[in-house]
Amino acid sequence: MNYWLVKSEPSSYSWDDLLKEKRTVWSGVRNFTARLHLNSMTKGDLVFFYHSNEGKKIVGIAKVVKEAYPDPTSKEDKWVAVDIKPIKTLKKPVSLDEIKIEPRLNDMKLLKIGRLSVSPVTKDEFEAILKMSESEV
Repeated sequence: MNYWLVKSEPSSYSWDDLLKEKRTVWSGVRNFTARLHLNSMTKGDLVFFYHSNEGKKIVGIAKVVKEAYPDPTSKEDKWVAVDIKPIKTLKKPVSLDEIKIEPRLNDMKLLKIGRLSVSPVTKDEFEAILKMSESEV
């Protein structure tokens, strides 16, 4: 199993929106590195849902339920989408400020490549954030 982080501005698409819809197409990604990550996602992988710009915190855990396929929002074949569904709302959201000061997360891609909308998370990083949120999967 792999672990990931996806980012969305809550005013565009929030964790609450995903909870209401119960499943979504993660589309509209137009960055080559993020596309590589979408292509690497496999069914069952766990995904942190991060509210960017407004809030700046990890708020929930989703699961990949459909692997990469042509992005329905693109006219070009080179872009892909995946489907995710919500698994759990974190008991305590984990803020960007908390992530920045946690030594176990120093190398997290969220900190190294902050503008990337889809990034990998290591198992150790995933477990550290779960502990910080006082949540379990």
